[in-house]
Amino acid sequence: MRVVSLLPTATEIVYSLGLKDSLVGVTDECDQPDGAPIAVVSRCVLPTDLTAAEIDRAVSAAGHEETSLYEIDAALLSSLRPDVILTQDLCPVCALPASQAEQAMHESSCAANVISLDPHSVGDVLASIRMVADVLGASATGEALVADLQTRIERVRRAVDGAPHPTVLGLEWGDPPWGAGHWVPEMIRIAGGQPVLANDGVDSQRISWDDIAAAAPDVVAFMPCSYGLAGAVEQAHDLFAHPEFLATPAVGAGRVFATDAERYFSRSGPRIVDGIELLAGLVQPQRWPAPAEDAAVQISA
Repeated sequence: MRVVSLLPTATEIVYSLGLKDSLVGVTDECDQPDGAPIAVVSRCVLPTDLTAAEIDRAVSAAGHEETSLYEIDAALLSSLRPDVILTQDLCPVCALPASQAEQAMHESSCAANVISLDPHSVGDVLASIRMVADVLGASATGEALVADLQTRIERVRRAVDGAPHPTVLGLEWGDPPWGAGHWVPEMIRIAGGQPVLANDGVDSQRISWDDIAAAAPDVVAFMPCSYGLAGAVEQAHDLFAHPEFLATPAVGAGRVFATDAERYFSRSGPRIVDGIELLAGLVQPQRWPAPAEDAAVQISA
């Protein structure tokens, strides 16, 4: 079976199922593939040197103008002759939408089974893994993978059971600030925290510095969408320029952390369980081991 993945999450799922040889096309943001080169079918059109504030303005402008942040090579897509195209309609900012993929297929007379992955919760993420496995003829492997992920989640639940739950701000952007959405608030609760300024199962929402001061989080996990740890650390220092942020208990207690959001939070694949374990180490350090230094670091003013 020939598979084109139009989002990094799907690429990671295919890899986790041991089916990387099925991939014939990916995006420019898919960093999982190694070994033999794989054709790049879609690309993000945003410049790579924008600041966080500039990215926010560009994304907002694209939304108002109903323009896409991604381009797709329809001719290349057709030449790859995919049997399955994995895409999404969850977030037009994070990956090429399914509607744009379907239009490219129509223009190039490409016939493929289009599968859209649109999870809103941890359970939905596990269901997406099962769905991909079923479509690609790897149901048994998918069930085994999901069972292992569920076991790890329950291990965290048991470890933090009965402990006081500190308030946790999952900060998905810093300039301007955005609170966590979709599966992240649930991840925080599983890890033994009480999410604040968060929205279960829906898009993350823009918040204000006054909101953050009023919420007074005990812990701040800075997870700027699609940034690795180095980028998160660089941006995290700017948070301390805001008096409202400096007034939070998290800053006073030295519990502000920059995390590798790209690996553990932004992508709704198997590694969200690594993200839950990472959060448990930050939120419940007496109950769970600290995360590795390449996953999260403490940040101070």
